[in-house]
Amino acid sequence: MGTPLESREAQAEEVVDRLEEAYPDSTISLRYSNRLELLIAVILSAQCTDERVNKETKHLFEKYDGAEDYADAPEDELAEDLNSITYYNSKAGYIKSSCRTILEEHDGKVPDTMDELTELSGVGRKTANVVLQHGHDVVEGIVVDTHVQRLSRRLGLTEEQRPEAIEQDLMGIVPEGYWQQFTHLCIDHGRATCTARNPDCSDCVLADICPSEKGDSEIDLASGEPW
Repeated sequence: MGTPLESREAQAEEVVDRLEEAYPDSTISLRYSNRLELLIAVILSAQCTDERVNKETKHLFEKYDGAEDYADAPEDELAEDLNSITYYNSKAGYIKSSCRTILEEHDGKVPDTMDELTELSGVGRKTANVVLQHGHDVVEGIVVDTHVQRLSRRLGLTEEQRPEAIEQDLMGIVPEGYWQQFTHLCIDHGRATCTARNPDCSDCVLADICPSEKGDSEIDLASGEPW
C-alpha cells in the first residue's frame, strides 16, 4: 500500500525547499545558443554525460550552422564528428532525420508542441520536455531522467518504475511552479550526494525525511534502486 497523497505532497514540498537551499544556482548544464542546438544537445545526452556532450558540441556547433547543414551532411561524416558520444551512429541518424523533418514540415524551426516534438526522430517525452521548457518557456511536465527516477523512488514520492508513470505521479505532488526546477535540483543532488551506487547519506540534507536512508536499511548497489 502506497503512502497517502497528502503525505507525498508534503514530502515533495519539503524536498524542494531543502534542495533549493542547498543548490540555489541549479540549472541546466548543457550548453547551447539556440533551440536547434538545445534539441541536438539533448538528443546526444541520452545515456551520456552532459560534460561529454558539451565537449563534443563545442566543435559540432561551429561546423554545422542550422538544420540544413545537418540534414545535408553525409551521415557517416556526422557520426564521425560525434564519435566520443555513446551510440553516436544512431544519434547521427536521429539528428539528420529530425533536421530534415524540421526543414520540410516546420519551416526550419524547432516545433513548440509535445506532439510535434515527439514525432521527430530520436525524441521522446523527456527530450521534448527539456526543449519545451528551455527553448520555448513551455512547462507542461517534469523531465524524468535517471537522477529524478532514482531520487523520487528513494524519497518515497513514487513507487512507479517507468519514467512516464513517475512523471504523472510527480506532477500530482510537486508544486507546478517547481516542475522545471525539480529536475535540476534532483540532478545536482544525485551527482553530489545521492549517487546510484554509493549515496552519502551521512552528508545528505534529506536524510531525516528519506525512507531509504541507509541507517534504516540497505541499498541494492547493483541496481541503484531504493534500498
